[in-house]
Formats: sequence, structure tokens, C-alpha cells
Amino acid sequence: MQITKTVEQTRKLIKAWKKEGKTIGLVPTMGFLHEGHASLIKKCREENDIVVVSDFVNPTQFGPNEDLEAYPRDFKRDSELCESLKADLIFNPDPENMYCDPQAYVNIDLLSTTLCGKSRPVHFKGVCTVVAKLFNIITPDRAYFGQKDAQQLAIIRKMVQDLNFDIEIIGCPIVRESDGLAKSSRNTYLNCEERKVALCLSKAVKEGQNVIFQGCLASDVIKAMQKVIESQPLAKIDYISVVDALTMQPVKKVDRNVLIAMAVYIGKTRLIDNFSYEV
Repeated sequence: MQITKTVEQTRKLIKAWKKEGKTIGLVPTMGFLHEGHASLIKKCREENDIVVVSDFVNPTQFGPNEDLEAYPRDFKRDSELCESLKADLIFNPDPENMYCDPQAYVNIDLLSTTLCGKSRPVHFKGVCTVVAKLFNIITPDRAYFGQKDAQQLAIIRKMVQDLNFDIEIIGCPIVRESDGLAKSSRNTYLNCEERKVALCLSKAVKEGQNVIFQGCLASDVIKAMQKVIESQPLAKIDYISVVDALTMQPVKKVDRNVLIAMAVYIGKTRLIDNFSYEV
């Protein structure tokens, strides 16, 4: 396994692999890898000749007073995991190499106005910009994203379509702890009491799955999930929403394929979870 720090080094390797006719798979990450990331890398390994993992905490997707400086990092552990999963390359650039007085950005208008985009207004502009840069640097045949970040996945799909990237986007299922909590790098922020409280998210998902049916009101699903979250004093709802699976816009009635998504603060830690429903 190789590790590169610069765009130039990375492009040189990619061009050599492409010249040999090898297919390239990309797993974009912000590091501090867990079993969710591992599932993406395994899937990528199965479907491509070359596996590239980007390990980069992207500053442009963090707004003011968000956790950029506190975001967990452990590159040694990340590289050991990638090597054990037979990745071929980790691209681990410094921010200065990825961004040099940037004036060009990529943004998706409609899909980024709801859910996490509403409460984190600069987030998806930063996500789209860094992912577009990675696509241009790595030129992968396929790229792998987790469905836990369902809005991000929908936005990346739309960006690829609109900007004519010749890349197949693969969405992979949410990976959960044995007790149901969705895997997240931010789970490490939780103390013992908060970790127990955080289970209210997966319990709310199960409750939503129990009450939803074709033709039901979105508000009834939301109320059922709210009841679960609000039973925990340490939990504070950022949003719970039922949205069209393609446009990410709220719906009043479950009469199409929908995404049911939530963001909840457990103490100071913001966690997300979701499930989909197809009519």
C-alpha cells in the first residue's frame, strides 16, 4: 500500500495504473475510520483493480463554531486498517495542498436547502467542492458512499449527473453497533451516559418503520419518532423530516419513495440517522 500527500504524486500513480488498464475505485473519507468505512473499502476491493482511500478532514464543509479542530484524527490507525483491507493507496493531503486561495466552488441548490443543509448552510458546498476535486484528481471508475449520509449521497449523485462525471456512484448500507447505534466518527465524543441516550435515534428509526405505510401522513411518522427522542432529557432534536427521495424536499403524504431523516443533539454531539421507504 502506498501513501501520497500531494496532488502531483497521486496523479502520477493514477495515470500509471490507468495506462495498465486497471479500474479505479475511490472511498472518500475524513479519516478516523470505523467499521462503516471498512464496509465501503471492502465493497470497493470486490469491484475494482485499484482501491484508493482519501483521508482528509475537509475544512470547507465546517461552518463557524463547528468541530473542525476537535474532529477526531488517527492516521496511523487509519493506515493500518486500510492496509489490512488491501487498499492500494491512501491520499492524505494537507489543506494547503488541496486549497490554495480558492475562488471556485461547487454547490447544489435545491437538494442542499433541507435537512442538514438547512442547519449547516455551508456544509454541502464544501462537500461538493472537495468531492469534485477528488474526482478530478483520482478519476475513479466508481466511488463509494455510506447511506447514513443519505442527503450527501443524493447530492453527490445529482452533481455527477449535472456535471457529467463519468463515475458510477455506489451507495452502501448503514453499519450499526450491536445495539443499533449507527457507526459514526462523532460517537467518540459521547460519554457513557450519552452513549446510552444516543440509542434513542435507532429506536426512533424502528418506531418510524413500524408506523409508516403508503398513503399515511408524514406528520404522523414524525410525531411517533419525536416521542421516542423527547423521552430522553439529554436529547435535543435538530430536525426530523420526511422528504422526497430524489429532491430532498418535504412531503406531506407518503405517496412516493421517501427518505425519513433526523439529526439529534446528544449533549453537545450532533448525530444523524435515517431510513428509506419505497411505495
